[in-house]
Amino acid sequence: MSLLNTLLDFIGNLGLFTLRAARRAFLPPLEWFMIWQQIGEIGWRSLPLVLSSGFAVGLVLTLHTRSTLIRFGAESMIPAVQSLSFFNEIGPLVAALLVAGRVGAGIGAQLAGMRVNEEIDAVEVLSIDSFKLLVIPRIIACILALPILTVFMDVAGMAGGFLAERSASHISLHLYLNRAFALVSWATFIPPTLKTTVFGFIIALVSSWFGYNATDGSLGVGRAATNSVVVSSLLIILTDIILVKAIFFLFPDTAV
Repeated sequence: MSLLNTLLDFIGNLGLFTLRAARRAFLPPLEWFMIWQQIGEIGWRSLPLVLSSGFAVGLVLTLHTRSTLIRFGAESMIPAVQSLSFFNEIGPLVAALLVAGRVGAGIGAQLAGMRVNEEIDAVEVLSIDSFKLLVIPRIIACILALPILTVFMDVAGMAGGFLAERSASHISLHLYLNRAFALVSWATFIPPTLKTTVFGFIIALVSSWFGYNATDGSLGVGRAATNSVVVSSLLIILTDIILVKAIFFLFPDTAV
């Protein structure tokens, strides 16, 4: 019963936090300097991790699928499988989980540190809206940065796939791209990429909630960082299931 009460309390508080963020996000003025600063922190600093991970996943995916498809005489479908896999699911989901691990922990720890050191209280003493200054820019930046990181993840995955296929079959870049994009349409690429805006919102919202409401000193900072990653990753996976079904319903051609 205690676990159920804790869960319901968390859902209720996070819901109120979400409504507060939605209301404050559209009230002027926007903290443009903080937004651009957070875009650089979330996007630019996450780019090396996303590129290296995407390249490695693309390379390994081609190595695995190649041995399977060759058994069925479908070697020419390897580039198409690579592109559809990355654009539909691997790119958006892996990019979101990587950002949740890196950025989510950072937001949670940073805001928690400010809370336990009474820096947030000091900001509010100066009659500055700490929520709008610290939380809203992180949410907006994460929403804007994650789709861009997903595109880089897709490109890196395709590059890794081409390198693996090139080393095995000596395929040319022109032929590889023709085969890879033969079955790809805008409906295959845009909706899965745009769904990462929801993932970005989840990451920033959950991490900000844990950090903004942290207690218990340094112990609370570590707890906020850990909970930010765990809860945001879990919610991303659960939300992805719903969004995939919605995309298949709205864009039937993507259900390939």
